[in-house]
Parts: sequence; C-alpha cells; structure tokens
Amino acid sequence: MPARDELPSTLRRSPKGAQETWLKAHDSAVRTYGEGRRAHQTAYSALKHDYEKVGDRWMPKQRRGPSDEQAEGGAGQRQRSTAGGVDVNASKRHLYERARELGVRGRSSMTKSELAEALQKESASRTRKARKR
Repeated sequence: MPARDELPSTLRRSPKGAQETWLKAHDSAVRTYGEGRRAHQTAYSALKHDYEKVGDRWMPKQRRGPSDEQAEGGAGQRQRSTAGGVDVNASKRHLYERARELGVRGRSSMTKSELAEALQKESASRTRKARKR
C-alpha cells in the first residue's frame, strides 16, 4: 500500500481530497488485483469522476462523472485512449475557461475537441516541467 510520500507527483501538488480519493481507490484495488498497473488504472479512474487535470495538478470538477470514454467503461471493457485527465465531457465553455487559465494560445478559434487536446498537451507539458524541479 502506498505511503503518502509515494503518491504520483501530480497528486502531491493537488488538493487533499484528490489525494484521499486516489489513495483509497488504490488501496482497495491492491487488495482486489494486487500491486501493479491495474491498481493504478483503477485509482486514476476513480479520481477522474470527481477531479480533472488542470496543468500539473488535479482540481475538483464542476460535475461528478466520468471524464472520457475509458472512464465511462467498467472492468472488462477493452482499453480506449484516455484524455489525460482532461474532462472531455465538460462543456466547450468550461474547456475554454480552463484553456484561458493555462494560457493556451489560439483557444478562441478552437473546437471543443481541439480545446480538449490543447489542454491535454498543456497539462502534460506542465507536469514534465514540474517533475524536473
């Protein structure tokens, strides 16, 4: 079972509620599946119902629910690509506001799917930079 200091770096920079959600889901998944990739995927899936990735951290979502097709499926579903924690089910306006907060250029002319992709790239970039510090 992971100690608090073994949390993924994005979660260490996130609110306590996000950390608790991930830890509880991970510990439960370890008891069910054992330590490894499946336990981590399960924990992130649980996290994505209440939190979305914003930059290099997880923040509470406006509405509870799955954030992408992969999170919508249950156990035993074929694996789909994820949106890296971006809540692609949110409104275009919400995605635009997140893009504005993160300083994504060209956001005013982007479609909803382009905003989601730009947010995913920006979050990945900020996470990489934060890990190097």
